[in-house]
Amino acid sequence: MKVPRTMSTQHPDNVRQPFFCDGTVMEWEDEIKEAFYVYSHLKCNEQLWDYEGKEVDNFVVKKLLTRYENFFRKKTLGEDLRLTVRVPNPNVEKTEGKVLVETLMSIARSSDTASLFYDKDVVPVFEVAVPMCSSEKDVLKVKYFYRNFISGIENNTLVDEKVRDWVGKVEPKDIQIIPLVETKDAILDSDRIIRNYLKETKEEQLRFWLARSDPALNYSSLGAVLIIKTALDKIHKISEEMSAEILPILGCGSAPFRGNFRPNDYEHILRGYPSVHTFTIQSSFKYDYDEELVRKAIEGVENHNTGKPVPMDEEKINPIIDKVSKTYVKEISLIADMVKRMAAHVPNRRMRKLHVGLFGYARSSKGISLPRAIKFCAALYSYGLPPELLGLAALNEKDIDVIEEVYPNFRKDIGYSLQYLNKENIKYFPKEIQSNVEKVIKLGIDYKENKPHNTVTKIIVKNLEKQMPVEEDILRAGWIRGFLG
Repeated sequence: MKVPRTMSTQHPDNVRQPFFCDGTVMEWEDEIKEAFYVYSHLKCNEQLWDYEGKEVDNFVVKKLLTRYENFFRKKTLGEDLRLTVRVPNPNVEKTEGKVLVETLMSIARSSDTASLFYDKDVVPVFEVAVPMCSSEKDVLKVKYFYRNFISGIENNTLVDEKVRDWVGKVEPKDIQIIPLVETKDAILDSDRIIRNYLKETKEEQLRFWLARSDPALNYSSLGAVLIIKTALDKIHKISEEMSAEILPILGCGSAPFRGNFRPNDYEHILRGYPSVHTFTIQSSFKYDYDEELVRKAIEGVENHNTGKPVPMDEEKINPIIDKVSKTYVKEISLIADMVKRMAAHVPNRRMRKLHVGLFGYARSSKGISLPRAIKFCAALYSYGLPPELLGLAALNEKDIDVIEEVYPNFRKDIGYSLQYLNKENIKYFPKEIQSNVEKVIKLGIDYKENKPHNTVTKIIVKNLEKQMPVEEDILRAGWIRGFLG
């Protein structure tokens, strides 16, 4: 089965809700409809079913096959189409450990359902993404747990018969694992994680997922780009060293801070990350643009060939990452309360739970506590301070020359973000933030002010100060940008 180049996900970064959503917040039943819509209308062959950080319908396979029988008679789930699950990582989220067990068991149950539906052996779910990996042990534990305690139980004896004779055989016998790395250390350690995992499993192909939003939230947007590009170079080298096919996944959102991946300008991301095999198609990409444009963009990505990554010189790049991240963290410490105040008014788009990450706990990163990346972005855009600008005050012209060698889109991306800068609203921020924004402007990056967006963000800030409702205007600003956060 061809590994898709696009993966539809459930990240709630959209302004507009799709026509099949019954309310302002997408819930379980809507996500069943969404999976069908993605397969049938958008022609995206992979849907992520996300058990991490949210409540999920455990009977998705059964509901898809029974509700959309005509479609799935023609397209076999698990062969023509992929349903990939993301599970909690018990090493990080102890309280969610049993969710992992339930999810792995549902894989076997779904195989029974699909095999009955298609009247042949079918495994509709066979890949599991494990988030917040810091070593190969995080993913090996999931793989071996499934092998030993899910599929492996069929050989156990109960009283007078084998488990497989009592409850039926368990398929699949094994599952494929997708490690998802999210911290700077883990991302830059991708090659070691891959090497150790493949040495243990002897597999010849591995999908490896690099997060984009959380690294930006933790180390700045520029820092995230440079960290990921460095990791992709390392992944390519370890792929050649081990003669294995490593297929990187990059989690890109529509906001520049979270990836700048939009259907009306998707080609520049393909040029920026030529070795990435699969790009995530998040909610804003799917729902904030015309359906035909979205479908053509997905087709364009699917038909584009992967290439080699940009070579990275860590001796030049690492000092820039360090000083930009240091400045970014200092700026975040000054504006965290402002961000949280605005984020409380950002409308929800899906049912979510608290995400565990570097900024997920107040005790981490010098006591800084922030909302999730999408609401963080939406909050700062609503103030008129594009989050991509944070950390850039640390740069000089020599740094920019080095950056542009490996990140040719740098000026274009920052120029795109600067259009949403509301200079009048910057006065509400601490003096150091005001000074740093001026330093960024003096870098001489061309941009054109987005006047409609500035008008709305002025209203938002004034109403926030007066303790008046701001939710509708936050959405208005999102409509202008083409994404919520």
